[in-house]
Amino acid sequence: MRILVIGGVAGGMSAAARARRLDEHAEIIVLEKGKYVSFANCGLPYHVSGEIEQDSYLLLHTPETLRASLDLDVRTEHEVIGIDRTAQTVLVATPAGTETLSYDALVLSPGADAIVPPIPGMDLPEVTHLRTVDEARSLAARTATAKRAVVMGAGFIGLETAEAFRHRGLDVTLVELAPQVLPPLAPEMSALVEKELRANGVDVRTGVAATGVRAGSAGDDAAVTVSLGDGTEVAADIVVVSVGVRPNSSLAAEAGLEVTDRGAIVVDELQRTSDAHIWAAGDAIAVRHGVTGQVGPVPLAGPANRQGRRAADSIMGRTDKAQPVLGTAIVRAFGLTAAMTGASPRMLDAAGIEYFVVHTHPGNHAGYFPGSQILHLMGVFSPTGELLGAQAVGPDGADKRIDVLATALRAGFSADDIAELELAYAPPFGSAKDPINMLGFAAQNVINGTTTLWTAADLPWVVDNALLLDVRSEREYAGGHLPTAVNLPHTHLREYIEGVKQLAAGRPIRVICASGVRSYYAHRVLSQHGFDSATFDGGMFTLVEAVPGVELATGAFQPA
Repeated sequence: MRILVIGGVAGGMSAAARARRLDEHAEIIVLEKGKYVSFANCGLPYHVSGEIEQDSYLLLHTPETLRASLDLDVRTEHEVIGIDRTAQTVLVATPAGTETLSYDALVLSPGADAIVPPIPGMDLPEVTHLRTVDEARSLAARTATAKRAVVMGAGFIGLETAEAFRHRGLDVTLVELAPQVLPPLAPEMSALVEKELRANGVDVRTGVAATGVRAGSAGDDAAVTVSLGDGTEVAADIVVVSVGVRPNSSLAAEAGLEVTDRGAIVVDELQRTSDAHIWAAGDAIAVRHGVTGQVGPVPLAGPANRQGRRAADSIMGRTDKAQPVLGTAIVRAFGLTAAMTGASPRMLDAAGIEYFVVHTHPGNHAGYFPGSQILHLMGVFSPTGELLGAQAVGPDGADKRIDVLATALRAGFSADDIAELELAYAPPFGSAKDPINMLGFAAQNVINGTTTLWTAADLPWVVDNALLLDVRSEREYAGGHLPTAVNLPHTHLREYIEGVKQLAAGRPIRVICASGVRSYYAHRVLSQHGFDSATFDGGMFTLVEAVPGVELATGAFQPA
């Protein structure tokens, strides 16, 4: 059997290596149009930053090592330019000319192409991407003399690139068309990341696009000037474009394989395309989202590796089917980690799926152990309690919580299951009631009616129609509170319950505190005294991020 694999790196090399492990006698040829067939593309920004010192560390395998260890015939700088499905051959452009190769099984792993905005100046030498080893090597070298950089796009790679440049001492402007950095995050979670970027010297420009790049800068020594849609201009010596990718599916489409409207190659649960002799894996294919059911590309390394492995299994007659993709992802932004899994509220709105959200702000480990820091955790649940998605932002512990929740999501766990998870505990690592459990408890309380929540969307109504009760300490209240809020620390609520009744004068009571814990305690007291009460989801921590620029008053509460 001859297996041809088009494209290396994650999907293609996983397919080739797995195929060899399953069949020692197959002829396996990998055709890679670039110079490197196996490199750590997720590590590229960290070479630019200098954290990965040697670019050779990014090169995981060479054709020689793959021949020695797996007996693979790896041919770099070989670009497949045509597929003849009837003859089962491919036409390959090589350094020596074109040649035709036949196949019994063909695996497509062409990856994705960087999107280039249709604006002037994209061909200037100062403008580049960060998708190859050569680009990372060049950027790392250019940081030695560059002073300023503009990064277009504040997704995962954009944030990592901005951080890398700041590590090198450059002034960095990060430009994002969406109204927030990290668009996949909920706005209140993204706001935490944006604050961290700004605190580390990144000039963040959201809600605006670059409209062009021109050489030179009047009155300045910058190499280029980047013009923005709001009329401002930014001087730069380096411009990195990271506004997204699109599936590199032109070869598949020209061969008549089925592709989606957005250009992703259609595959079944065994990675088979619409041709019985062709399989596909990686960033170029369409996958089904495990929560929303929507179909489209999800360019992540983990799924690509598994898809390549599955393609090889399928070629060898195995029938283990693909699971839908959850989009679990993580990024570091200086001292913070942001991570997510499953569906966001925005995705669920687009899919027409009902849900509710709970926010918690626990310590990443036991509060009495030194070094405990706040972990911002968000869970998205169906009305009946099934986990639909989760997000976490914090200086430590976000990664393991999202990994647990991604596992719970794959297993179909509900809030009840999450509340009962038995997780490792010692004071340096967590709490007896882990943040994961606390998220489950919070969701359980909403489902069974123990808790009634109010959110930022309710704020205008609350100001006009309810008694707003701030149950933080007097000092916390004085430091910043909603202007109409009455301060009554939760520890004094029971003794002043009659006074609260007079203040409410028949109105509903809406309670708020710092994180949602004390307001929950107060809410339970008020509910059991017959009040129409609700507690703010996530407290002031969430409110100030969910409502940017929300007006806060200062000073002690003055009773009427």
